[in-house]
Amino acid sequence: MQFSRKQIGAFGLGAVGKDMVYALSASYVLYYYQDVLGLSAAFVGLILMIARIFDAVNDPFMGIVVAKTNTRWGRFRPWIFTGTVLNALILYFLFAAPDITGAPLMVWFSAMYILWGVTYTMMDIPYWSMIPAVTTDPRERENLSVVGRGCASVGNALVAVFTLMAVSALGGGNERTGFARLALIIAVLFVVAEMILFAAIKEKRSVSETKSGTIREMIRALTQNDQAMVTVVTIILVNSAMYITMNLIIYFFKYDFGGENWVQSYTMFNMVGGLGQILGMTVLYPLIHKKLPNQTIFKTALLLSIAGYMIIMVMCLTGLGHNLIAICIPGMLVFCMSGILIVLTTVFLSGTVDYGEITTGRREESVIFSMQTFVVKAASGLSVFIAGLGISLIGLKGNTDQTAVVAEIQSASTITGLRFLMTLLPAAGLIVAALVFIRYFKLTDERMNQIADQLKERRNA
Repeated sequence: MQFSRKQIGAFGLGAVGKDMVYALSASYVLYYYQDVLGLSAAFVGLILMIARIFDAVNDPFMGIVVAKTNTRWGRFRPWIFTGTVLNALILYFLFAAPDITGAPLMVWFSAMYILWGVTYTMMDIPYWSMIPAVTTDPRERENLSVVGRGCASVGNALVAVFTLMAVSALGGGNERTGFARLALIIAVLFVVAEMILFAAIKEKRSVSETKSGTIREMIRALTQNDQAMVTVVTIILVNSAMYITMNLIIYFFKYDFGGENWVQSYTMFNMVGGLGQILGMTVLYPLIHKKLPNQTIFKTALLLSIAGYMIIMVMCLTGLGHNLIAICIPGMLVFCMSGILIVLTTVFLSGTVDYGEITTGRREESVIFSMQTFVVKAASGLSVFIAGLGISLIGLKGNTDQTAVVAEIQSASTITGLRFLMTLLPAAGLIVAALVFIRYFKLTDERMNQIADQLKERRNA
């Protein structure tokens, strides 16, 4: 089946839409409910962790449900349609909370966020699982995967960069109103994008479904594949470091960096960081890999990322942290190395599939890659809980007038605690990741080439 540019574009547009929704929830729900609406950061973080871990566990179950679906519209598209409409509604309700406080608001937030996670999974799993069901051509499958991942990064970057400026403009300075209106706009764009996808791409009934790994299969794969275990632990630590940074950096710019134009400064920092991450993934890693093996690149990226966090910490303590150009330099380093680390953890996880086949005789590709979604979501939930708990422990007070103008002046100890949270905590996670990787990971490029040759000989025999 030869895909037209229109169909490839529709698939990419679907990724942009769904990751705009994901980015708004993942990056701003803690800030919205803690800083704008006044809930306890520890409570918000706890609910986020519970919901995201539940969501991660729910992924394999959703994969089984989708695999058993059989309708005139195919196996995947009905769930994309249903999940999109429901998730768009829940997204709006999540960021348009009624005028309530205390326990009622806690109940509202808990219900909306858990429902948001369930409905997002309802459309996200079918979106990626439909690739083998629309084409049997390996090149087309690879092309769709690349387009989907690339466009997802675009959707994520758009929200990360422009959200606060859009909130300010749409709300006339009132963040509560601005978030509600922005959520409505993103929800509508999300539905339009997925409906274009629904109409443009048809499933091939003759193609069998992709099997989704169950929790039991994931545990078995980990216990019998030591390199998969090392890689999964590394993925959790690397992703947790980045998620902690993403959730706390907004508080740094609002309460520490400060100034009347802190929103613009925050936007510029995110723009530089997003560009750095994309350059790390698409330009820097391919260039370096021509000269160095993956293990060396990974260890170097970890060390440089840790160094970037340390430089930011020193700059904050010496006053240079209030210079936007100065702080963007180590920020660019951290995000650029993050892009390389994300690419390499995916490469390493792929390598554990071949390793598992050599050591156990079973090729558990679907189970291993189901595990990647599981651990990334679990890392996201854990990191947001840590960030929320940290905000409560340092005594950071929410902005009581619901505007971008700072109404609460934080104490010196709170600001110091915030600086430590957003730099030393992620750096500590990366240090542990480096120790685990250096001590236990043994799938060098040379070893992977040997395994590939062994598998080729075994299959030929």
